[in-house]
Amino acid sequence: MQTYQQIMTDLRRKAYSPVYFLMGEESFYIDLISDFMEDKILDESEKDFNLTVLYGKDVDIATVINAAKRYPMMSEYQVVIVKEAQLIKDWEVFSYYLANPLKSTILCICYKYGKPDGRKKWVQDLNKTAVVLESKKLYDNQVGLWIREYLSDRKVRISEKAEMMLTEFLGSDLSKIANELDKLLITRKPEENHITPEMIEKNIGISKDFNVFELQAALINRDVLKANRIIRYFGDNKKANPIQMVLSQLFSFFSNLMMFHYLPDKSPATVASELKITAYFTKDYVQAAKTYNAWKTMNIISWIRETDARSKGIEDTGSESVDLMKELIFKILH
Repeated sequence: MQTYQQIMTDLRRKAYSPVYFLMGEESFYIDLISDFMEDKILDESEKDFNLTVLYGKDVDIATVINAAKRYPMMSEYQVVIVKEAQLIKDWEVFSYYLANPLKSTILCICYKYGKPDGRKKWVQDLNKTAVVLESKKLYDNQVGLWIREYLSDRKVRISEKAEMMLTEFLGSDLSKIANELDKLLITRKPEENHITPEMIEKNIGISKDFNVFELQAALINRDVLKANRIIRYFGDNKKANPIQMVLSQLFSFFSNLMMFHYLPDKSPATVASELKITAYFTKDYVQAAKTYNAWKTMNIISWIRETDARSKGIEDTGSESVDLMKELIFKILH
């Protein structure tokens, strides 16, 4: 296995391998590497005859091998990129190509949203002869650091609240996060080197005052007025704040709170490690534990599950999502 950084370092210094197998749940790095190969390895004059892009839904492995066995025309290399390779079924014969891959071919296979069975012979052969990348999904507690590093590479910082707004709203999809960060970088003024909640609100459309993070804070502090204002805002902006997304975030928080109640060691480092959160947010669980004991927390988790089921039409005659949320928030706060 190699890392994204190792692969890109070799590609930039033109140290190419005959076969690259890029796999995993996180497609962001797979796309970056395959896009680089498609755009940068060959000159524009070489691409017409020496760049082949195939799609797994349209080909079998024999077609891929035949393309890889062709020799380049008026170029040192040909590049063959296979996208959606996870849709190809008959992989076993790939071992024959792996035994003697053509040195003048750079074959890049993009196997997204999972990985093949490591017990298969062709996978074992692959690990012996190819450059292999497994691109894993980040844990929720790793996303904030990824955002900071992405911006730091571009000489830009981000406030803690702005970072939390992005992680709550965008989740852990790195392609989606990178697109939104690039949007912020493009629209900022040249002298602005700090991403703020106001910039996110203006350019991405996430309210700095009315979001799940602020709702969570209102619940922690038993701020009835603020919580209900946020719920009303959600009701008026359903598309940007779907009830399932809100419930998912609340469920995650209160599930973590239940775990927090039973941790023997409640030091920030241990809490962050056990709950898979950044150390900055451990204080929220300390405060929430004072507000909601374990019994109340268990009831809240049950109410969130019930609300989720009702929002999907289970044992409910069609209540509006805003009414379901108002009822849930009332139960939590009283």
